[in-house]
Amino acid sequence: MALDPMHQFVVSEWISLPEIAGFDISFTNASFFMLLAVALIVGFFLIATSKAQIVPSRIQSVGELGYEFIANMIRDTIGEEGFKFFPLVFTIFMFVFAANMLGMVPYFFTTTSQVVVTAALALLVFITVIVYGVMKNGLKFFKLFAPSGVPWPLLILLVPLEIISFFVRPVTLSLRLFGNILAGHIVLKLFVGFGAAMLGTFSAVSLLAPFPVLLAIAITALEFLVAFLQAYIFAILTCIYLNDAFHPAH
Repeated sequence: MALDPMHQFVVSEWISLPEIAGFDISFTNASFFMLLAVALIVGFFLIATSKAQIVPSRIQSVGELGYEFIANMIRDTIGEEGFKFFPLVFTIFMFVFAANMLGMVPYFFTTTSQVVVTAALALLVFITVIVYGVMKNGLKFFKLFAPSGVPWPLLILLVPLEIISFFVRPVTLSLRLFGNILAGHIVLKLFVGFGAAMLGTFSAVSLLAPFPVLLAIAITALEFLVAFLQAYIFAILTCIYLNDAFHPAH
């Protein structure tokens, strides 16, 4: 078990429920930790905003910092008109960040290490861009696939490339988050396992055990940074993709 880096990603059934239309809706460890992430986010902001003051408390300052961080992100990428999607971007950022941070707690489950979770978030963004882009711009939305100022002979080549690039977005968006979280946890588990295995040999090899342990500590610190960076990347790319719905001509 100590050297099994994939065991931490196994989805296990906690409460068995009957299938609905052929879909298994049983309550799993992944379900619990997604609900836990949502509960922690809601609880944090309820506490942060329950006694709002002109001179903010520490927890209120953290909450306002998170709000301003996403607000500035939207303002810089989309503009003031993009604030109608502030709840979406803010929710995605906080959920991904909370899920990543919960995954750093020993024996907790990392929901963002499951591609089905990251794919669902990516498809949510992708469908929102298409639906709002068509609602706001009509057929002009499809100018996104035909860059302005390009000679028509080149459009024969560029339009298919733009279409492929657009529809690959949810794939890259989901795999980027999934791959980084999965790889980081595997590497961390391997170094911890190597250190434990070396300590258990009771030989000269055990003298080398501190090296993988020290590397594991360094990787743990890096993983905390990655937990934030991946949430930021997911949110900023969401803003960039939403910008195409507001300004399809480019």
